[in-house]
Amino acid sequence: MVDEERESGRAVLGRTLKFLREKAGKSLGQLAQETGYDKSYLSRLESGERLSKVTVMEDLDGYFDAGDLLVRHWHAARMDAFKDQYKEFMALEARARIMWKYTPGVPGLLQTEDFAREMLSGAQATPDDNSVEEQVAARIGRQYLLKRKPEPNVRIIIDEYAFRRPAAKRKTWDDQLLHIEAVAMWPNVALQVLPFSVGVHHHMYASLTLLWQKDGSGVAYVEGNTRGELTEEPDGVLQYRLSYDRLRDVALSPSDSLAFIRDVLEEYRS
Repeated sequence: MVDEERESGRAVLGRTLKFLREKAGKSLGQLAQETGYDKSYLSRLESGERLSKVTVMEDLDGYFDAGDLLVRHWHAARMDAFKDQYKEFMALEARARIMWKYTPGVPGLLQTEDFAREMLSGAQATPDDNSVEEQVAARIGRQYLLKRKPEPNVRIIIDEYAFRRPAAKRKTWDDQLLHIEAVAMWPNVALQVLPFSVGVHHHMYASLTLLWQKDGSGVAYVEGNTRGELTEEPDGVLQYRLSYDRLRDVALSPSDSLAFIRDVLEEYRS
């Protein structure tokens, strides 16, 4: 009997995928031929060794006429791609009605797949290609948070530093800037740039996220290079809100920030 309390999300997803395949009377070879996915890749998904992109699960849900069964399991399985210390924060983030974020770099919620891959393949990242792809899939999968229904009210402040350190590949950086520009125009998102002219500030080396739930409860999450700290105590959350307000007040307005992003894009292309 499977011990589901100890079984990983990826293992549950893989077992479900294998069950659907066998129920349909398909071999791995047949599934690969009929879906266009590599047989060895499908085998690793079934064994729980890999986490796919969510679009793969959408395709397979359609193939097996399984509704959104595999996609729902994928959302649970992607938690395995993050360290345990982030899980509570991510669960709260997934339900938040209001999100305020400050980041010194391009935030994961706004990264393109190629930009995320370049970041996660850097000198401090794991050299294991499979692990990198798993992290990329999990990071990109989180972006559904911005468009889920009902759409959350989102404010993101990005330090100018993020726009002055481009990706190594020109197309990757061009696509990333275009994506940030597009998100800045979404009706549920207010995006602001914190310019260098502000000078030094208290969140230069860490990101800050404030979340509010439907019942009005709030949390603050501060993440540095080595650890994250979740604060739920009301006085602590209030202090972080006040510090966020100070950043917002000195950041460029959303319209000026959009103009700034377009200027950076034009400069980069020239």
